[in-house]
Amino acid sequence: MATISRRDFLKMGGAAAAALAAGQLVSAPVARAAREAGYLNAQGDGEIPTLCEMCVWRCGLLAKVRDGKIIKLDGNPEQPHSKGKLCPRGQAGLATTYDPDRVLTPLIRVGKRGEGKFRQASWEEAIDIVAWNMLEIKQKYGPEAMIFSSTHNLSQVQFENILQAYGSPNYGTQRSLCFNAMIVANQMTYGMEEPARSYAGVKYILLTGRNLAEAISNSETGELIDAIGNGAKMVYIDPRFTKTAGKADEWIPIRPGTDLAFHLALLNIIISEELYNKDFVNKYTTGFDELAASIGEYTPEWAAEITGVKAETIRRVAKEFTDAAPNALAHNGWRTSNFVNSFQTQRAITILNALVGNWGVTMFPKGGEESGGLGKPPQPPYPRTSALRMDGVPWKYPFVPLKLGVFQELRDNILKDDPYVAHGWFISRQNPIQSIPDRKKTLQAFAKMDFIASVDVIMNDSSWFADVVLPEASYLERYDPLMPLGARAFIRQPVIEPQGDAKSALWIFKHLGERLGIGDFFQYEDEVDYLNQQLAPTGVSLDEVRARGYVEFPEGEADPYKWNTPSGKIEIKSSTLGNAGYADLPVWEEPPAPKDGEFYLLTGKDARQTQFGTQNNMLLRKYDDEPRIWMNSKSASALGLANDDLVEVTSEVGKIKVHLEVTEAIRPDCVYMTPGFGHYSMGLHTAYALGASDSDIHVTYTDPVSGSQALSQTFVTVMKA
Repeated sequence: MATISRRDFLKMGGAAAAALAAGQLVSAPVARAAREAGYLNAQGDGEIPTLCEMCVWRCGLLAKVRDGKIIKLDGNPEQPHSKGKLCPRGQAGLATTYDPDRVLTPLIRVGKRGEGKFRQASWEEAIDIVAWNMLEIKQKYGPEAMIFSSTHNLSQVQFENILQAYGSPNYGTQRSLCFNAMIVANQMTYGMEEPARSYAGVKYILLTGRNLAEAISNSETGELIDAIGNGAKMVYIDPRFTKTAGKADEWIPIRPGTDLAFHLALLNIIISEELYNKDFVNKYTTGFDELAASIGEYTPEWAAEITGVKAETIRRVAKEFTDAAPNALAHNGWRTSNFVNSFQTQRAITILNALVGNWGVTMFPKGGEESGGLGKPPQPPYPRTSALRMDGVPWKYPFVPLKLGVFQELRDNILKDDPYVAHGWFISRQNPIQSIPDRKKTLQAFAKMDFIASVDVIMNDSSWFADVVLPEASYLERYDPLMPLGARAFIRQPVIEPQGDAKSALWIFKHLGERLGIGDFFQYEDEVDYLNQQLAPTGVSLDEVRARGYVEFPEGEADPYKWNTPSGKIEIKSSTLGNAGYADLPVWEEPPAPKDGEFYLLTGKDARQTQFGTQNNMLLRKYDDEPRIWMNSKSASALGLANDDLVEVTSEVGKIKVHLEVTEAIRPDCVYMTPGFGHYSMGLHTAYALGASDSDIHVTYTDPVSGSQALSQTFVTVMKA
């Protein structure tokens, strides 16, 4: 296919460029719109409902505004994710909006990648450069040569419109670094991505590896704490004594990678001693007899040797769990990508819940963020994509949903030019340089690109290496599509005017789509028109929604005994897995273990930070210590190390230096690092070079079934620096 010249491209896009330069399709000023809706008085003071985005949980908040400035953020009591409360990250959100390091105008790289030399540009020029490069890549190499990646957000539907209308199959999300194992296991067993959990009336909670007290799901954390206060017993399984362990009745410091053995032994006891709910199993499950025939070897004594947990403890937990049934809950975690056997662990947990018949009591179907009766702008069908995805979905990973993908495999195959050569990368609200294991490889993948564009609020590490940076308005300065949640859809709306020349994602993607010649996929005039099209089927006006914060739908009753599996029942034995040649029942898979002198490298949640996006927030930094690596006091003593020593941590792929935290709150064979630190970008004056990046030393391991990255399967040595 012949390439068009830049001159022809400019002629072809003249009308769109003129509209962009003239500032068309821009919503009414925030302050005026807020006054008209009754939020603000003549002095610009008031309180506006909107949604947080300091993590993907999106709690409802009330923004207090004085003289056009945000002075305080509080939880919205009418939104179920916040229930009137905000976590430390949510409270500190205004410091992200007012971060002096914000990118407030489009930037074009003028130096070498990673050198940090950029010049300011107009939106017309910046979008023109992005579109020109994307079209040139498409014409020279095909649309599959362009990589797209984004972290889950409300404007993701329009990001996906860009990539699918452009014609690329290559979509990288953070999910394989987080919960692919849980999602795929739930789909194979229940036919749904993640069931809903109810803590109302729960009596016994078995929680494996999820530090829920410091996690991002604030509403569920509150429900868990309330349940404990009402007398529920929680047994927490984790190699590290987290804040969640501090709330538990019992902490089981299991050997990493052996959660599967523990749960297989629970299944053994429950079946062999006939402690399961026979009526529920007979009526609503398939494959029980095959499981019963296969589970005999997984005795508590067998598991004790593997896990380091006493056989009598395993027996007691099994008995306590079934005694509490059906008011019992085996929580299947969230960041479940720990070892290559994590998928089998998740399968065992899903089956454990089925055996005690807790569906309709502590477990319910959940559809996720469905439309709830909302409308959407019209658009034509997407062009057919024939190229293979570079991450191996579905040809190598047939059970991984297309919207999840296998991010680390995508990066590795960029380096291998397999199954073809990638030439461009378009990134939105994501930081692959920080998040994907073995950061050295990710930098090499970036270096192979002809062109990189990044959409973000700040100059994160990936933007630092981009060719064009498009500044997005912060979540307190923009509209996003409505967020369905239960019987309501909540609004994110601007509470102050966007600073500088920052724009919403809806604005950015629409204008880029028009310059790419795919404007038919963005049939809305502006953000307000987009929201009005969403609300059209409800008969509710946008002004009503803005004033109230949400629109309400009639709530339907979901059948708690309906599963979208081939059999229509809970599949203890998965026919889908079996037909594809995988183990159709949970089976023991021995995980690798560190050699003498090595430690398991653990990572996990921190109550004051969200993965890789909040470290430059000055308020959070004010109340957070410099991140250090945890080590048990016995291990530190054996190595001649003391608290706050600078140590060198080495894996097979990298080496870092970080200060030591000596503690009793971790097993002697493990060390722990908080992720998200050690930034390269000198555009982050608060976060630059603070701490060290776990991504520098994580080794890439991928579970062959779910595509999960095995984040805890990296082994390291530690010595004084």
